[in-house]
Amino acid sequence: MKAQTGLSDKARETLGKLLNDLLADAHVLYVKTRNYHWNVTGPHFHELHKVFQAQYEDLEGEIDEIAERGRALGVKAEATLADFLKRARLKEHAGHPPDAKTMLTSLLADHETLARQLRKDVETSEKNDDPGTADFLTGLLEAHEKTAWMLRATLEA
Repeated sequence: MKAQTGLSDKARETLGKLLNDLLADAHVLYVKTRNYHWNVTGPHFHELHKVFQAQYEDLEGEIDEIAERGRALGVKAEATLADFLKRARLKEHAGHPPDAKTMLTSLLADHETLARQLRKDVETSEKNDDPGTADFLTGLLEAHEKTAWMLRATLEA
């Protein structure tokens, strides 16, 4: 049954693609962060192990919210690993885990990339007369900006 939320089919299609792309990015970032949590070493191990855990736990909740926002709009979540890797704009860090500083730098770049993309996505949502999705994405934007700030501050230490 088609959702009757006041969005045109074209808007629903546009927003569905946007949300599924974001879902893929969030999964790639989640897996990368979890990988770093498991594999971080060095003098700041305990601190970074906890930081990465908090970040992947936040991402886990975000992933569910992104998929559910799409479903609320009547869009199927494209949620296989193949879908994620095909759609994601963020890249995995395959191979041997990097040193702790590189981990932090990589995560910082990804959160900043998502913040820039989310700004565009908020604008797209507004252009498609969907203030609910715009508001939802604004909240995600704020969360990624905060995480980026914390990672930057950690790197400055």
